[in-house]
Amino acid sequence: MMDRTHRVRRRIAATACALALVLPLAACEALTPGSATAVPGPTAVPSSTAVPDGDVTLRLQFADAPLMVDALIAAFEKGHPGIDVEPQYKSFSDYVQNLRLTMTSDTAPDIAQYAVGMTDLAADGHVLDLAPWREAYGWDEAVPPVSLDQLTGGRTSEATGGRALFGVPAGLSMTGIYYNKELARRAGIEAPPKTLAEFEEQLAAAEDAGLTPLGVGALDSGGLHLWAALLNQLMPTDAYWDWVNGKKGATMENPAAVEASELIVEWGRKGYYNESANGTAQVDSTAQFAKGDSVFLINGNWAAGQLATAMGDRVGFFPMPGEEADSPTVASGFSVSYAVSSLSRHPEAAGVFLDFLTSPEAGQIISDNGFLPPNPDAVEKPTGVLADIADGHRRAVADDGITTFPDFAAPAMLDRLRSGVQKLIADRVTPADYLDSLQDEWEDHHGE
Repeated sequence: MMDRTHRVRRRIAATACALALVLPLAACEALTPGSATAVPGPTAVPSSTAVPDGDVTLRLQFADAPLMVDALIAAFEKGHPGIDVEPQYKSFSDYVQNLRLTMTSDTAPDIAQYAVGMTDLAADGHVLDLAPWREAYGWDEAVPPVSLDQLTGGRTSEATGGRALFGVPAGLSMTGIYYNKELARRAGIEAPPKTLAEFEEQLAAAEDAGLTPLGVGALDSGGLHLWAALLNQLMPTDAYWDWVNGKKGATMENPAAVEASELIVEWGRKGYYNESANGTAQVDSTAQFAKGDSVFLINGNWAAGQLATAMGDRVGFFPMPGEEADSPTVASGFSVSYAVSSLSRHPEAAGVFLDFLTSPEAGQIISDNGFLPPNPDAVEKPTGVLADIADGHRRAVADDGITTFPDFAAPAMLDRLRSGVQKLIADRVTPADYLDSLQDEWEDHHGE
């Protein structure tokens, strides 16, 4: 199938070259990715960090954590009475679907939540490169550099010569495995696994004990998180970043990705997933886990507050373990991050708000709302499952092991991933065909 697909692509490319013989040269240049006529390129923020005199209103459009955003805005406005922040909440699906239209319109918000497609908007000059402020505000000291590096789009800043920066985090995240300590003991499981093989043994032990081993909310993103968690342990991190960032020659059709996909199929065949996993939303799988329906649950730190309230000390958390006990800690994660529109009339004021997000005051608000603050040392030490997550995140940061979610590889990748993993769980697609579909989407977006 792969050879046939590539032959079709080569025929398309040959046809395009033939047409180029009759098209005007200017048209050819307009079709060339990266050409001056097609991509104006990102523009940098002004070097000044001073706030203009007079009252300023910033419009902020976002799709996640409205309670956290409201609390952050209230705290910011109290300390900066001359700047009003006007929140504009959108549902996540509507936000992502309309992101390009939103950011290219004359009414683009001053600040917008970073989401799939933002890298392309930055490359086209619709989002400002914040790299000059990275040093001016000292963000590398307040935010783990690995979290800022997720927001570079793989680009070099024309303003500084270092890495570009197209957003600032306001709450970090990571995915991993929650476990019910009481059910684990019933299955003879005494401690979190140290290796991936040991985790498989624990899943088998839970099945043998008559318990549901692993809760997965694959109707939306739970299955995607499980596949990515396995991929993180099996695929070299650099190769994964190359693929997400669209580096020429990168591919998801590799032995590590095949092995991760085969594990999804194998665990389904062995009955390790909750019944109707493909028809269960992530929020419902979390609620079911809280009621004791499974020993383990795949989810992110955003579920920790709910689970801590419902289960107390009966719930724990660990990142998906690697192949060896001393393997680096690698986990998918991103952040509720914000970018600045190139059409904003008040970029310096927007910069002041972004800088506030890295402050200890903002960090405590972020922590209180279930997210990991950019600077964990500046907030009260968490306890229970929140402490487990904070410890796992620290280890991943130390190992340079926080990777972004795979749907960031292309705007339309989310649907391919979600439906593809559902088919893997149901054993209705081969790993090779699943990965070929992902690579097709990648090549459609990034080009040959």
